[in-house]
Amino acid sequence: MKIAPIVLFTYKRLDTLQHTVEALQKNYLALESDLYIFSDAAKAELDADAIGAVRKYIHSINGFNSITIYESQLNKGLATSIIEGVSQILKVHDSVIVLEDDLVSTNNFLDFMNQSLVKFEKEKTVFSISGFSFNLGIEDKYKFDTYFLNRGWSWGWATWRDRWNEIDWEIQDYSEFIKDRRAQKLFSEGGSDLNRMLKNQMTNNLDSWAIRWFYNQYKCQGLTVYPIKSKILNEGFGINATHTKGSSTRYLPFLDTSNKRTFIHPSMIEMTGIAQQKFQIKMGLFSRLKSKIETYLGL
Repeated sequence: MKIAPIVLFTYKRLDTLQHTVEALQKNYLALESDLYIFSDAAKAELDADAIGAVRKYIHSINGFNSITIYESQLNKGLATSIIEGVSQILKVHDSVIVLEDDLVSTNNFLDFMNQSLVKFEKEKTVFSISGFSFNLGIEDKYKFDTYFLNRGWSWGWATWRDRWNEIDWEIQDYSEFIKDRRAQKLFSEGGSDLNRMLKNQMTNNLDSWAIRWFYNQYKCQGLTVYPIKSKILNEGFGINATHTKGSSTRYLPFLDTSNKRTFIHPSMIEMTGIAQQKFQIKMGLFSRLKSKIETYLGL
């Protein structure tokens, strides 16, 4: 099986970064995987010591086939770091697995991602692979290990060079999109947050690579492969979180502790109806409001 490189983006959170790396080292395919680490520079002098500690740590990492470290001299921010970093690695690799420094993987995460990348490499309808999955409550009613949604997710994901290179990061058709109510309604089927996020991105009130990625997936009617049992736990909910907002209870997954290394996919590549319905509830207005209240109450 072809093994895709892992690309890990770091900033200043040493504690969660260590958890991310330690979990990756325990993956069955770690020793066969090339790891690329991108370390962003401090945005403010206040963060300089934390960045220094992160950079000292990443030079001590082992347990992978190879480790390559890129230390930026200027602060790029997460969106630019990911767009430029993934683009750089995809110049020499056909596919890539991407993590940020607050994501803890199960020991079969790399198996799942690599097998899915190989299986769906020629299926252009499949836009990406997600390592994370909500607890949708359908495990007992569903016979496969994966399902398809019309929206991607940014907590441990993978894609291919040909999909990535088609992305319009400038969203050049946005002026047409905001006049088209039907298009906005269709886009919102991937979550009630999407139109708001895209508007904030285009009015410079948000700096996100992910919302632009999701929009391009919507335009080409692409699908994302998700695991029924999540291979990722997000530890990024805390006072030092830069982009992760809301109550962590909303995103608690049904984590995979099975140790299984092979996975059964549906025979048809199409949106999985029961999963899409449950996902829309999770990403609906009521769930968002509940999450905000829980965050306010510190739950």
